[in-house]
Amino acid sequence: MAASSFVLLVKGPVHRDSNSISQGVKRHKLKPSLSLNVNKPFLKELRQLPSMKVEFYEAIKITYDKMLDALADSIFKFVDQPVLPSQKNFVPVEEIGDIVEVTCSQGNIPSDFPQGVYIRNGPNPLFGGNKSTVSIFGQSSHTWVEGEGMVHAVYFKKLDDKLGHNWSISYKNRYVQSQTFKLEKQRNRPCFIPALEGDSTAIMAAFFVNTLRFGNVNKHMRNTNVIEHSGKIYVTAENHLPQEIDIHTLESFHEWDVDGAWDRTFTTHPKKAPDSGELVIMGVDAAKPYYVLGVISADGKKLLHKVDLKFNRSVLLHDIGVSQKYNVIMDYPLVVDAKRLIKGGPLVKFEKEGYARIGVMPRYGDAESVQWFEVQNHCTFHVINCFEEGNEVIVRGCRALESVLPGPDCGRDKYEWFSKGFRFTKDPSSSTSTSTEEGFLFSRAYEWRLNMVNGGVEERFLTGTDFSMDFPFINEAFTGLKHKYGYTQVVDSMASSTCGKAKYGCLAKLHFDEEYCRHSGKPSGRTIEKLVKIEYHKLEDNNFCSGSVFVPKQGAIEEDDGWVVSFVHNEETDITQVHVIDSKNFESKPIAKITLPQRVPYGFHGTFVSLPTQR
Repeated sequence: MAASSFVLLVKGPVHRDSNSISQGVKRHKLKPSLSLNVNKPFLKELRQLPSMKVEFYEAIKITYDKMLDALADSIFKFVDQPVLPSQKNFVPVEEIGDIVEVTCSQGNIPSDFPQGVYIRNGPNPLFGGNKSTVSIFGQSSHTWVEGEGMVHAVYFKKLDDKLGHNWSISYKNRYVQSQTFKLEKQRNRPCFIPALEGDSTAIMAAFFVNTLRFGNVNKHMRNTNVIEHSGKIYVTAENHLPQEIDIHTLESFHEWDVDGAWDRTFTTHPKKAPDSGELVIMGVDAAKPYYVLGVISADGKKLLHKVDLKFNRSVLLHDIGVSQKYNVIMDYPLVVDAKRLIKGGPLVKFEKEGYARIGVMPRYGDAESVQWFEVQNHCTFHVINCFEEGNEVIVRGCRALESVLPGPDCGRDKYEWFSKGFRFTKDPSSSTSTSTEEGFLFSRAYEWRLNMVNGGVEERFLTGTDFSMDFPFINEAFTGLKHKYGYTQVVDSMASSTCGKAKYGCLAKLHFDEEYCRHSGKPSGRTIEKLVKIEYHKLEDNNFCSGSVFVPKQGAIEEDDGWVVSFVHNEETDITQVHVIDSKNFESKPIAKITLPQRVPYGFHGTFVSLPTQR
């Protein structure tokens, strides 16, 4: 995302890789969510007849598929969504082909920078941009987080040089080759009807048509994050399983279902447990069980634990937390409701009057072992970190009073809604109001202190109302442990409001161990807030960042020994660079800028991985 691609949790059966996704008769046996279980029984029976020739079966199948295609084409017409001049770097790019050598256009890569790959994921719609459809049922549209996944990788290889300053740097990008990507690429046209945003009747029709044709409600986007586990690299998005990629070639391999043990969606942001290295995951769904938590072994070969947490509603959750002993579950009212859709309302809606809670469970606990803490209503897509301190579990995240996803109800007046949401002209500091006329997408670093003994909760803002921030990251060696520092991307309010999409014109370094007091509220009722110290790394005008990560220094001693690395796009020159920023001199200019051979559209999350041995 922003938050991440959430496209969508409403899905059909999960498929294993096969020669063609159109072979709807080859189904992974998983109960579909909000979709028809269309098994094409006539074709299935034909196929089982030993005397029936393969050619005849294929002819019948082709005819059947063509009939379905003709039905879909007669009902739905794809149209391009308008693109404003301010949105030009959200437009997709082509694959660049072979890997391209690049150089530092400013500064140098330091000798103690680790050898490895900086890789970021993001949406890159296959046919020129996101689409809408018009039909007799109304309109349905892709949301801003949709579009096929494309990974952008920058390779840092140290050359044999006595001074240690010689580097070979190269760049490559490539689409994630999901099965639905291959299907539409082969047909050379959009096929899946948007099934998340729009008129309720059109969304329901899209469910039916997509499932009838392909056995899935939505495409497998895999456009949100890149993760590493046990030396393997995976791309993730909320609505399907992760898919392994080759870090050298960016070739896509099989989906990762943990040897068949995980049969549902997979969070964009799994977390490695401290000490054990186990991977804590979750899968949310639109049908029961709504939320299932899992623990994968450190070697990635076995699902050690899987438990239904018995949620009573379907919530679109993006992140999970871990501490040394616990898993931390966020639960806020971004609710998926098919009954609401049937009544003419939106499928996904942030319920301002709903409830929010945070759950703390032992690593291998069950639903009954979760200790729930009721908290003020909020939307927190991204957790900064969690850790234990005495009797308390501390949870830090980027908290807003409204959800940036999916946007306004049914996609109506979409640009106006986002433009107002990013217009931070009013003070959004109140922790009780649920929305304002403007600036309702303002996000602040926040802390919950959860007392495991008496069940008490202490909540507070960590940052003020000067800047909205999100897409947090830390030194990943401190995941689940007490930490001093966190980093975020900072929203440029004016640019985002003009564009109607989030643009990040600054980076922030949060010093959690250094606090100061600030008066808040009206003069008649002022209160004192304890806020943390922040350093800002400001980008040049009309420059915006995405996919920022922390890269620790080789042999680092202190937590912030390292660099912040980010893709930065200059909208005046239309040039994208990678900036390398010294974390200990955070407000200074980048120590290196690497100019890339083509622009990189704004995207979501990235990571830095050590360069493994090539296959």
